[in-house]
Amino acid sequence: MKQLNYHHLLYFNTVMDEGSIAAAADVLDLTPQTISAQIRRLEKRVGSALFERHGRGLAPTETARLMRGYTEQMFATGQELAHALDSKSGHSITLRVGVIDVLAKLVIYRVLMPMLQTGNRLDVVEGPLDTLLAELSVHRLDMVLSDRPVPTGLGVRSANHVLGSSSVAFFGTSDMVERFEQSFPSSLQGAPLLLPRKSNAMRRSLDHWFDEYDIKPEILAEFDDSALMKTFGEQGAGLFPAPLILRQDLAENRNVFPVGIATGVNESLVAITPERRLRHDSVLSLIDNARTTIDRANSAVGRSQERRGGDEDPRSLVRAY
Repeated sequence: MKQLNYHHLLYFNTVMDEGSIAAAADVLDLTPQTISAQIRRLEKRVGSALFERHGRGLAPTETARLMRGYTEQMFATGQELAHALDSKSGHSITLRVGVIDVLAKLVIYRVLMPMLQTGNRLDVVEGPLDTLLAELSVHRLDMVLSDRPVPTGLGVRSANHVLGSSSVAFFGTSDMVERFEQSFPSSLQGAPLLLPRKSNAMRRSLDHWFDEYDIKPEILAEFDDSALMKTFGEQGAGLFPAPLILRQDLAENRNVFPVGIATGVNESLVAITPERRLRHDSVLSLIDNARTTIDRANSAVGRSQERRGGDEDPRSLVRAY
């Protein structure tokens, strides 16, 4: 049986991740000459070339692509072992989380904050889903928080864990509430709206909802960043959609209130992990806490609406949460 050097495999895996020996050397804080020498030793051991020159870069050979599937699993297991040993020894650990940029920041805060309260650390990056899934696939992230599961056909080995969902409402300043709360949702005909971009799952649901109610609003702006959209909304630029479970936060921090609920439109929160069987204790704990938090927030919304009925001032929805 071939005995393979762990460090040689680490150098190989990093070159595969970074696409060049120079970039891998920067990541590993080694000289390119050291990386090249170790890769040559690994090639001699496996009896086959691993990289071929392709312009100024390197292209993996068929043997390298075969090895890659195994080294990904191996280093993922090594990271899990390190996390498990840190947890057992009482050391703080760092949970690396990717967050898609369209999610409500307050929802993410509520989901992730318990990690800090246990004495651990967070390393949070934000970006589009495809970029974050690429980072997840090479184990640079422990989890991705998204508004939708992994799209089919991407070939990313991962598992989806639905944390919960919230009804979506349109929010605006007090003046906007007075103008548009009557006869909602037909009052949205021609209304000034601030919306997520069409790549957002909530936006696609809202577009179907507009078609169902034959509503043609005036779309003033579209946003990748939900926080920026809310900033425009709190300045009175237009109405904007947001999860109803944030109504109290939006009222207290941004002075905006729900105008009406887009019935049937929901924003979901999905945790995407590298595999179905979770071994990272912090990820397990975070998923359990997030589900409890979202369930509790939705229950508070339901109780509030039951007590007040459907005809009360929408601004009263912010209380009792």
